[in-house]
Amino acid sequence: MQKLLLPDHRPDDRRSGKRGFLQSLLGMAVAAAALPAAAVAATATPVLGMGAQPPRRPGMEGKRYGMVVDLRQCIGCQACTVSCSMENLPPIGQFRTTVLQYEVDRGTGVPPAMVSLPRLCNHCDEPPCVPVCPVQATFQRTDGIVLVDNERCVGCGYCVQACPYDARFINHETQTADKCTFCEHRLEVGLLPACVESCVGGARVIGDLNDAGSSAAQRLKAHAKDIKVLKPGMATSPHVFYIGLPDEFVNGIDGQASVRLVAGH
Repeated sequence: MQKLLLPDHRPDDRRSGKRGFLQSLLGMAVAAAALPAAAVAATATPVLGMGAQPPRRPGMEGKRYGMVVDLRQCIGCQACTVSCSMENLPPIGQFRTTVLQYEVDRGTGVPPAMVSLPRLCNHCDEPPCVPVCPVQATFQRTDGIVLVDNERCVGCGYCVQACPYDARFINHETQTADKCTFCEHRLEVGLLPACVESCVGGARVIGDLNDAGSSAAQRLKAHAKDIKVLKPGMATSPHVFYIGLPDEFVNGIDGQASVRLVAGH
């Protein structure tokens, strides 16, 4: 351990003695700060450029999961919302997925149409929530699934603000970021996500898009002209695809579970 050597306090050199004392204290402070900083630097992940995506972490090798939601088959029953809550146990009043009800009034004198729009994390190819995380708690796997490391997350909410789909929230109980995970723990053992398994109308289909024979890939191919994603202009390459999505909702969505009037074009 270093010893602090105090300068001589001679009456004729009071100023230089005080200066030397302060310099010694400053030197000790710098040395003390340098030790933990050096230790952190040795293990820290290299700093990325603004908006740059960090390397993906290992997932189910060779797979790229995506979900197709056919709104023509969604009846708005909320079975997916309930089953997701039972499977993943978010706090009461918070949901990883839900079905929002919208009212579309085209102003033509006909009765307004009701639209049931399932919402969840889009597991984008360019997820804006990942690079903004200061501790890299939010990450993407090689199979495209975006997850949150709750042991590392500090609950800063940057990822919540960065998500253009209102698909994230700060868990009231854990005080960390929370969201849909495609039920990756079920996929890894050959099961379907809870929301897909419980969908009464069969509106939700998930699968490996790298496998042309998967039900998701086949549905995308069969309805290629009708496939839409939310907010395509954000260039996030979302991997939740919709069939039968009205044009009013492609860019005009919000995360509030309430009825909304949309003027027709």
